[in-house]
Amino acid sequence: MAAALVCLHVAPARAEISTAPCEIKAADIPAGAVVGEILIDNQNIFDLDDPAENNRVYRFANRMHVRTQPRVIRGQLLFASGEPYQPRLLEESERILRSRGYIYDARICPIRIDNGIVDVRVVTRDVWTLKPDIGFSREGGENEFGVRLEESNLMGTGMSVGWARDLDVDRNTTAFFFSDQHLGDSWVALSATIADSSDGDTFGLDVRRPFYSLQTRRAGGATFIDEERIDTLYDRGDEVEEFRHVERVLRGFFGRSTGLVGGWVRRWTVGAALEEDSFAFEPGPLQSTVLPEDRRFVYPFVGLEILEDRFEEATNLDQIGRTEDFFLGTAFRAELGFASDMLGSDRDALLFSSAWNYGMEPAPGRLWLFSGGLTGRWEGGSAGNTVLSGSARHFRRNSDRSVTFFSLHGDWAEDLDRDNQLLLGGDNGLRGYPLRYQSGDRRVIATIEQRYFTDYYPLRLFRLGFAAFFDAGRTWGDNVAGAENLGLLRDFGVGMRLGSTRAGGGNVIHVDLAFPLDGEDDISALQVVFQSKATF
Repeated sequence: MAAALVCLHVAPARAEISTAPCEIKAADIPAGAVVGEILIDNQNIFDLDDPAENNRVYRFANRMHVRTQPRVIRGQLLFASGEPYQPRLLEESERILRSRGYIYDARICPIRIDNGIVDVRVVTRDVWTLKPDIGFSREGGENEFGVRLEESNLMGTGMSVGWARDLDVDRNTTAFFFSDQHLGDSWVALSATIADSSDGDTFGLDVRRPFYSLQTRRAGGATFIDEERIDTLYDRGDEVEEFRHVERVLRGFFGRSTGLVGGWVRRWTVGAALEEDSFAFEPGPLQSTVLPEDRRFVYPFVGLEILEDRFEEATNLDQIGRTEDFFLGTAFRAELGFASDMLGSDRDALLFSSAWNYGMEPAPGRLWLFSGGLTGRWEGGSAGNTVLSGSARHFRRNSDRSVTFFSLHGDWAEDLDRDNQLLLGGDNGLRGYPLRYQSGDRRVIATIEQRYFTDYYPLRLFRLGFAAFFDAGRTWGDNVAGAENLGLLRDFGVGMRLGSTRAGGGNVIHVDLAFPLDGEDDISALQVVFQSKATF
């Protein structure tokens, strides 16, 4: 399906890749046309043809940056010279390139037609990917610090390697990590993490050939996680219990698909998994009196995914000045596994997970995104650790620079494992309250936010936006910490948003002032929140 441009950029700069439609229309390309020459235009961070960016500092940044290699960009295209020309493959290739943290934007257009041969230009713009970073964030009344050295586009190859030192409310961690989404110029992705924390350590390895496109017919991979940490139970934002948790996961799968047929994709997966969680008392003033139950599940599983080919492009909705790809269709996936003591499990159980997404644009400038999920297990004739979730997000464009955003999210849980809390506070949407302030087995939170996008472009490094917001939420039901529920909690506030146009990752920096309207008397009347998030 041809992607439509939902919203136009506000005050586009010359350095940005144009979101205007390609000059050659689909109707101009004859049936049976084939792809001819593919021209790769891999632009640097700053546009030196723009007088506002042609200065000593930006020229130096361009010289120090190694641009993404043309072969890396070419290797992520779903079409090649000599193959049938399909506009849908150009659009999907754009989405793949834009999903890479080292590319700011991508545009693919036909530029010439000659005797049924269509030449194509691929335009990308890099971002600065070497990040020696000293970070600070504050949410829910708690500070987090981090020092990070990461190169997410090593020598222009798309490989990421880095080191990080993070100090947060849960633990102090030193981590080394590596990832390559195109191992050996293939579609095999490899990622590895080694972390040493103040309360344990982590080793993670994931290698897979994913369903990287709608036409991908096969996939497969394996995941291994070995982690030891201290888990904490919270109430009113305070730590109330601690216990040691050792988690091991080993999982492998193989998948097949019929590809895109009639606008829909169907994918089947089969595999096997080992999930093991063990718990021990952690000496200290917060030592738990009751440990969670140890768990060991060994099981085969089967999965199904159904996906509609319907995507739309937008700008200035969840990001500032970036092309955003929204899914506006129906998607469903489900997985079912059976754990048996004959396979090495500590019990018989049916393990299930599912997710559903739907998007629609009922009118110009109105966008609805819905999602839902169900995870858990069935054992001994009843549900265990089961969570049913649902959410709705709505964007209403009022003008070129103004968007009203609304979201509603709810969770319903049944017989949660003791190490699994449904929490609500400053770290998950209730910005005027301490993090992890309330818990229960039911949770709901709603937000309404007025977003304003400016054309201010300080140092041509950041796009600037502002927000006014109101949050309301509550939890109820069983609380493993045993404290009384406080009912509905509300807050309001204002914030500033900085969207980086030159650094990798695409996160938006949030600076919020939030004022609680409820809660206990000992919480601060003003919460100052600093965060880096994937969305506005």
